[in-house]
Amino acid sequence: MTPQCNSGRAQLSNAGMFSKVLVANRGEIAVRVIRACRDLGITAAAVYSDTDRGAMHVRLADEAYSLGGETAAESYLRTDAIVAAIERSGADAVHPGYGFFSENADFARAVAADGVTFIGPPPEAIEVMGDKISAREAAVRAGVDPVPGTAEPISSPAEVEAFGAAHGWPVAVKAAYGGGGRGMKVVRASADAADAVESARRESLAYFGRDELYMERYFDAARHVEVQVLADAHGSCIHLGTRDCSAQRRHQKLIEEAPAPAIDPGVLAAMGEAAVAVAAGCGYVNAGTVEFLYADGAFYYLEMNTRLQVEHPVTEMVTGIDLVEQQLRVAAGEPLALTQADIALDGCSIEVRVNAEDPAGGAFLPCPGPIDELRPAQGYATRWDGGYEAGDTVSPHYDNLIGKLVVWGRDRGVAIGRAQRALAETRVGGVATTIAAAQAILAHADFAAAAHSTRWVEERLDFASLPEAPPAPAPGADASGVRHEIEAEVDGKRFRVALWAPEAAGDEQPSAARRRARGPSSLGGGAAEVAVPMQGTIIKLLVEVGDEVSAGQPVAVLEAMKMENNIAAGRSGTIAEIRVEVGDSVGAGDTIAVIA
Repeated sequence: MTPQCNSGRAQLSNAGMFSKVLVANRGEIAVRVIRACRDLGITAAAVYSDTDRGAMHVRLADEAYSLGGETAAESYLRTDAIVAAIERSGADAVHPGYGFFSENADFARAVAADGVTFIGPPPEAIEVMGDKISAREAAVRAGVDPVPGTAEPISSPAEVEAFGAAHGWPVAVKAAYGGGGRGMKVVRASADAADAVESARRESLAYFGRDELYMERYFDAARHVEVQVLADAHGSCIHLGTRDCSAQRRHQKLIEEAPAPAIDPGVLAAMGEAAVAVAAGCGYVNAGTVEFLYADGAFYYLEMNTRLQVEHPVTEMVTGIDLVEQQLRVAAGEPLALTQADIALDGCSIEVRVNAEDPAGGAFLPCPGPIDELRPAQGYATRWDGGYEAGDTVSPHYDNLIGKLVVWGRDRGVAIGRAQRALAETRVGGVATTIAAAQAILAHADFAAAAHSTRWVEERLDFASLPEAPPAPAPGADASGVRHEIEAEVDGKRFRVALWAPEAAGDEQPSAARRRARGPSSLGGGAAEVAVPMQGTIIKLLVEVGDEVSAGQPVAVLEAMKMENNIAAGRSGTIAEIRVEVGDSVGAGDTIAVIA
């Protein structure tokens, strides 16, 4: 079986490799990189915010260094703090993971200026491909047609209105320095342009630290197909096949698979060649992904992600190639040991993202909180890439991905069946998850027939019948007592001491489901109070005291886990009281307004 084989695994030698790698990230991707370092005998150093002091990636690393702060802006997005951690650790390389600084050329240069290797592409390639506008121009120079769009940043909503009038609606407004659907808004009519631009700027700034936007035509019935590329510093560039990432909601991927199904092999081969042309054209080195939209038998260049993708495991499963190992080897100056002729795809792999979100009613509300139970599925050709264990807490300050369930099958039908079996076995308690939604997707005839598109989940699937996550049972303790981990820092370096003590009467923490139950729903039937369904920050108030509102009308915008959520009135009436201000942090169930 291909997932168990890798012709490069016999070469896991540390000769010429790094001695210590600092992983400038958190969650499951930090865990993934730390494990790859361990496989190669490389010391792995972690960094952490105050919020992540006891996180899984910190526990797993050989060393860990404090960045301070709670939010991403106060910790993982502070170049000075990470560079200081590099210097304290003595690391000779930095792996950025994905998100945060993974596609930030200034960070890559700051790392290099400190005499440390950045495990990723050259800063110049990041700048060309990270700026989605210059990336479009690079694709055209490489002979690859992009999605119709603009070549200059958006300066006002009026430009969106003019583009829509000229090219047709809908129009996608996107973060020029982002990806993964963050900072992207679909504008379906001229009247929506101003709000969309404002919202996209806020999300882009919060997630990527920059708020430049561009726009392009949005295809309602297209598929999202991407190509994994690998390039070394010696002039070799190859692709490792395709992935289909069309099962999305709010432009966030839910399920990915490799290879892309139900597309003519000649078209898939042409995509691979186009991806290599784009990568080679910008002097790319290391692992990267070139994304395309596929519609009506044709494909269009969308963007290039100059980093490792969340969905990289499905490519690993069908090729038998460890992509993080390849990243480390390429960054260490080794030439690729693979040629394009060596790449053979075997079977099908499917990845399901398990997020801390409640999909009941199709709302997909972020659900931060403590994880009481976490028992991923096991079995043949079944893999779990996670960033949490039972007892950990999903923070509202970061992305809510708990882990990724990945399976392999000799064909697509077998892979779908194995994914359904694995999801049925997986247990997560304490927070709501997207497992039920993934099961509904995999069970649908459209998915089985590969007849879905990027809009399919939102337009065709009905999640109204999905149950709310039940309260998890209270975590127990054995007769030996409860393990307590005591954290200590010496000169910013983290140490951990474990103690066992009897359980105190007040030790039990309520599950997220129980916490939500204590407050009225923001859409509750006729409730006079408008309450938030999750923890987050109020970033916009849409009403004032004395305003008349209708049931279902948004009254505020709440940012939770870097996503904006409208908080709506549960009944019609007059706003009698507003209890929050912009910038206030609120908890699940908190009342933000009263309707008379």
